[in-house]
Amino acid sequence: MVGSDAEVKPMLSTTTQVIDAKGQMLTPGFIDSHVHFVEGGFNLASVQLRDARTPQEFITRIADFAKTAEPGTWITGGDWDHTYWGGILPEAAWIDSISNGHPIWLQRLDGHMALANTAAMQAAKISAATKDIAGGNMVRKNGKPTGIFKDNAMSLFDGVVAEPSVSFKDKALEAAMEYVAARGVTAVHHMGSWDNIATFKRAHQAGKLNTRIYAAVPLSSWQQLRDTVLKQGRGDEWLKIGGLKGFADGSLGSHTAALLEPFTDLPSDTGLLVTPPNELYQWVSGADKAGLHIMVHAIGDRAIRQQLDIFEKVTKENGDRDRRFRIEHSQHIAPADIKRYGQLQVIASMQPYHTIDDGRWAEKLIGPERIRTTYPFRDLLDTKARIAFGSDWFVAPPTPLEGIYAAVTRRTLDDKNPAGWVPEQKISVEEALHAYTTSAAFAGYAEKQTGNLEAGKLADFVLIDRDLTRIPPEQIREAKIMLTVVGGKVVFDAGKITTPADANE
Repeated sequence: MVGSDAEVKPMLSTTTQVIDAKGQMLTPGFIDSHVHFVEGGFNLASVQLRDARTPQEFITRIADFAKTAEPGTWITGGDWDHTYWGGILPEAAWIDSISNGHPIWLQRLDGHMALANTAAMQAAKISAATKDIAGGNMVRKNGKPTGIFKDNAMSLFDGVVAEPSVSFKDKALEAAMEYVAARGVTAVHHMGSWDNIATFKRAHQAGKLNTRIYAAVPLSSWQQLRDTVLKQGRGDEWLKIGGLKGFADGSLGSHTAALLEPFTDLPSDTGLLVTPPNELYQWVSGADKAGLHIMVHAIGDRAIRQQLDIFEKVTKENGDRDRRFRIEHSQHIAPADIKRYGQLQVIASMQPYHTIDDGRWAEKLIGPERIRTTYPFRDLLDTKARIAFGSDWFVAPPTPLEGIYAAVTRRTLDDKNPAGWVPEQKISVEEALHAYTTSAAFAGYAEKQTGNLEAGKLADFVLIDRDLTRIPPEQIREAKIMLTVVGGKVVFDAGKITTPADANE
């Protein structure tokens, strides 16, 4: 229950855990509205390339990891970021000599581009004769593949990269749950596959879920999801299905975001559409008629406008209902389209950490004017749109405190924007907290169970070592999670601050 000391005290027993918050900040459990949960767990055990600052550091880390990996196994993960060394794309030639017999398939941190070594390309039977794939790009030099594959071209490795074992998938989920619990995350909206759902079900049946999961599967499989929901229902408060994730375009960092005008640094390029518009419309229309929940990745202003148009058309055709359409990322929005989110009741599912990361280099790609409405948190809220925050982990860290810091300060990771990158788009701490709790719960049809602290809702809450609303904004990322509770169970305790009730009498 929620109430005063006098109201709660009669319910205490010798087995009740009592927490003296000692003036620290209590909030609802954080809900991460966009993660790739199992993949995040996998990547915790893989080579760490996200902060590799030079090509040599990139190569050295792969070489060191290759020496420790089981002979002949695939090396995956990585999360590299070529913007740290000036934007030069890595090549298979960089790592072939240090691969130590391993096929290597390493994704860029945004998941829209990957590097394969020669052994991996041979396993996928890729050569200079391999044809390009619509909605993707196989980078070539002198007609030969360099090892870089973008968006749909990455599908050339589908079924080739070795499948992890069931036990490894289960361990990855356990690692992911432990990792996010220490960061105050009590629930996630997972963007993944049917195989991931099988992993979640195994954990749920064994009573091992410590994180609430709302799992989305590919939009192209909407008929399978429709049939599954009809036969099995949508799940329970721990594991729920009913969501579908589609793709309109790629990412800005990979030059695959679909833009209305060309990239500033590549005047001949306007990005690409991952899914043909008519096909995307057909999937959205069918899934919506089936009463399913649709979320579509759209990053560039052209992709976002197209998706808003599709949502508007489907709404008119299928009639009013509580559909909660979502656009995942909603990064680079044309000014004229910002107000359409509120008008169409489309949720902007956004990841504020990207603001302080991409802000290091985005202006070089799209120029000083278009960045004015890049991650436009303030404009969206001012036009009555609903924002749900998340991380996009493994792409970015699943750390809501860093996300709140990013949304409130917009100070880029390179410290070159102390007053904030596009500072007019800053929001308040309270608004950021709302996006990680109440709005995030709404974005997953869970507002009746989670999202705030009130009687009758699930006991998901977090204790933070300081009041985020009363400290200078630049200190928010220094705050620490002290306690995470899910369903009344302590899943993370930084300071061993829980005690039996009788010890406090």
